[in-house]
Amino acid sequence: MRASPYFPVPVGRRVGRGTEPGELARVGGVREMTRLQRIWTDIVGVQDPPAITAIWLTAVVAVLIVMLRPTWRPARHAVTIAHEGGHALAALVTGRKLSGIRLHSDSSGLTLSRGKPRGLGMIVTAAAGYTAPSLLGLLAAGLLHQRHALAVLWTALLLLTAMLLKIRNFRGLYVMLVAGFVVFAVSWWASAPVQSLFAYLVTWFLLLAGPKTVLELQATRRRGRGSSSDADQLGRLTRVPGLFWVGFFLVFDLAALVVGAWLIVPRLVP
Repeated sequence: MRASPYFPVPVGRRVGRGTEPGELARVGGVREMTRLQRIWTDIVGVQDPPAITAIWLTAVVAVLIVMLRPTWRPARHAVTIAHEGGHALAALVTGRKLSGIRLHSDSSGLTLSRGKPRGLGMIVTAAAGYTAPSLLGLLAAGLLHQRHALAVLWTALLLLTAMLLKIRNFRGLYVMLVAGFVVFAVSWWASAPVQSLFAYLVTWFLLLAGPKTVLELQATRRRGRGSSSDADQLGRLTRVPGLFWVGFFLVFDLAALVVGAWLIVPRLVP
């Protein structure tokens, strides 16, 4: 019997009955260390980008997901996670106390925080939602630009795990667990080419979904149902019309899309 390269068990010895407790602890420790080393290698390692046509295909697929109603409706839950995560992070950064996050079946969400009802902290928190998906897409594009495709996936999983601790309803828990499982499954079990393609797909999706949600916001406001929207809350906080904030969100997200695409495109050149 030859010792495994991952589990340094002496030749001729079998882990199981009769194995010393200290030896079992060492084997378990090596196993855990190996897993952590693999994750760390994925995060800091450099991966070659997929074929040019494959990367363009991920962009086309992302466009279809965003534009087609049957795919957009379930995919919008991922955007809501990013949106509410943006509110939550901004609340913490500005010194507000985060009470909890709720995700609803209609792909809407709610982030509750305590603190001053007005002021810069509240303005930044309210403005962070519609900019968060594009900011995350821009971050992912920067990682892809540096050929860190797997770092995109593990960063997403880390953010999902942190956000999970603040979920306060069962629907939100379900959505978060499904999203986390998908990202973990691809990060841990998928082949390297599939992992890279998934990272590109997620990046394109976030960059494209940002502007789409802003257009949906304005459509809701035009129908007279947006009085509690982030834009209208910002209007009341700043005494600047809500339409200005819709325009700000749209310009910001479109700029992120352009910059993010620019970061990815050079990698398409052979």
